[in-house]
Amino acid sequence: MASVGPTGAASRERETPPGAFGETAFRSLCFGASMVLMIGLAGLIISLAIGGWPAFAKFGFSFFTSSEWDPVADRYGAAGPIAGTLITAFLALLMSLPLAVGVAIFLTEFCPPRIAQPLGMAVELLAGIPSIVYGMWGLFVLAPWFAAHVQAPLAASVTPGSWLERAFAGVPNGANIFTASLILAVMILPYMASVFRELLMAVPPQMREAAYGIGSTSYEVVGSILIPYVRTSAIGAVMLGLGRALGETMAVTFIIGNSHAFPKSLFDSGSTIASTIANEFTEATGELHVAALIALGLVLFVITFGSIAGARLLLGQEKYK
Repeated sequence: MASVGPTGAASRERETPPGAFGETAFRSLCFGASMVLMIGLAGLIISLAIGGWPAFAKFGFSFFTSSEWDPVADRYGAAGPIAGTLITAFLALLMSLPLAVGVAIFLTEFCPPRIAQPLGMAVELLAGIPSIVYGMWGLFVLAPWFAAHVQAPLAASVTPGSWLERAFAGVPNGANIFTASLILAVMILPYMASVFRELLMAVPPQMREAAYGIGSTSYEVVGSILIPYVRTSAIGAVMLGLGRALGETMAVTFIIGNSHAFPKSLFDSGSTIASTIANEFTEATGELHVAALIALGLVLFVITFGSIAGARLLLGQEKYK
């Protein structure tokens, strides 16, 4: 009987297994898709840096610290739009996050099943409404109501010269930093609520049943079981909502007042980076004006990328706890 020598064994090992070509092609396609994404991202950063370089070279660090924005004199400072972007996004997140968590907990833990499903669908539909609809609602409904029933009574009731007067100072027309934050909060609330709802529904029912079985209350189950279980994913959901608030354009443009000055109170007019670019890019004729707007785009990219990178860092830390 002929024995199989080393050459025969090596020959069998070198045989191409069935489907090897398809596997190689699939891996190559996936690698190519990731490379297209990375090349596109690198191209975006390079184009923004090149386009905004004249503004950075002209104004230096004062571009970030000055709030002067004068296209006639070709002097541009981004402090006002940067501050408006950060303030509105932070206030929107501060107002919407507790409500989003509360809505998600109610729908998954306390709401009857026959009502929870249509309510959940309604929340998801609200998350898909175009931003310009929110902006028009804010301009024609929220701003006049806010000016008449909140801003004007507050301005009349505060003590002259007090810190409350400084905090609530502003033209009582309803177009200000605070109302823009309200619009952003309404926009990101259904988005975050729907994500939190899906996360809480993914918690294994055995964990709830075990907690209730040992006599835990609903508050204890939510605080000690559900929230810790989804905490890592919830951080990512919050940062996604923050990213949408940072980059929102039309809804904020309608109601923020579009003033380039540094906001000094909650009811002061202001602007964001996105609203400034939307308002002025089509009318920018000077080279330095265009460069300043592109530089603002790069700053917004860095802020958004920084928030996402911070979220990834938090997620990494939570993973190894």
